[in-house]
Amino acid sequence: MLFRRIVPLTIAAGLVLAIAGAWAAVAPAAGPSICSGKLGTPGLLKGTYPHGVVVKGACAVKSGKARVIGTLTVTKGSALAAAYGRHHASLSVTGDLVVGNGATVILGCKANPDGSGFPCLDDPNMKHPTLTSHATVTGNLIENSPLAVIAHNSAIGGNVKETGGGGSVSCAPPTSGVFAKIMSPVYSDYEDSTVGGNMRISAMSSCWLGIARVKIHGSLSLSNNQMGDPDAIEVLSSHVGKNLSCVGNGHPSPMPPGTQPVWDSVDTGPMGSIYPRAPQPNTVGGTRSGQCVSASPPTQGGPPGTGAF
Repeated sequence: MLFRRIVPLTIAAGLVLAIAGAWAAVAPAAGPSICSGKLGTPGLLKGTYPHGVVVKGACAVKSGKARVIGTLTVTKGSALAAAYGRHHASLSVTGDLVVGNGATVILGCKANPDGSGFPCLDDPNMKHPTLTSHATVTGNLIENSPLAVIAHNSAIGGNVKETGGGGSVSCAPPTSGVFAKIMSPVYSDYEDSTVGGNMRISAMSSCWLGIARVKIHGSLSLSNNQMGDPDAIEVLSSHVGKNLSCVGNGHPSPMPPGTQPVWDSVDTGPMGSIYPRAPQPNTVGGTRSGQCVSASPPTQGGPPGTGAF
């Protein structure tokens, strides 16, 4: 994608500023605990929460381990950041993680030697990041029209289901919220993670969607998603245990010249060019169907690449 080369470092550095400052407390309650705050003064999750947690506003996991037993709910328009590597910070949810309308969730962090991945938000050296944080959800990751979900180095025991949301197909930074503060387009991304069940992303409109190096034990379905970036959607070096289906995905009409709805390759040319491309094929245990059957063309206007998607 056109902005993929700079996304990990610039967004991580920007998010440190967007979700930083003094820490608001988690309010105790007879039912689920409430984690509330603002982007500049988010609430802090730390310790064990035996009756679930509800996020209202902004909340972060950055100082030790946070364990949620039950459902972790990120309410409409709220933000949860669990991508900090210092102080042994990590998030585990024994239950489901539910992401509400217009909410943003960032789970886990790990930067790879080749420059892929996502550095931790508090890594002291963003040019050569080394910190990691692993997030675990034993149940399902359920996303109901979220603004964005960015999951790296995470394990989802059940299904991942993202329906709707994404903001819009614009690749311009929004005027408010987390992505406005870091001056980044809105996007969703899943990398270096595992999914114990099925993964289904449908009816989302955003700038870009990535699935890279993800082991999905069930099936992967991408349907009716609209992306503004000319080389979204990218599905890279992932393993799908059952079936891979891609139907109805595309760009705002008309599609940019030389582009296609779904890719299994990354651009290697100069900034601003989506060609030439390097293949990063996926392995699929079942059948491939729809837009994810043949490898993406490595050159503009050329034939499909060698082998399957």
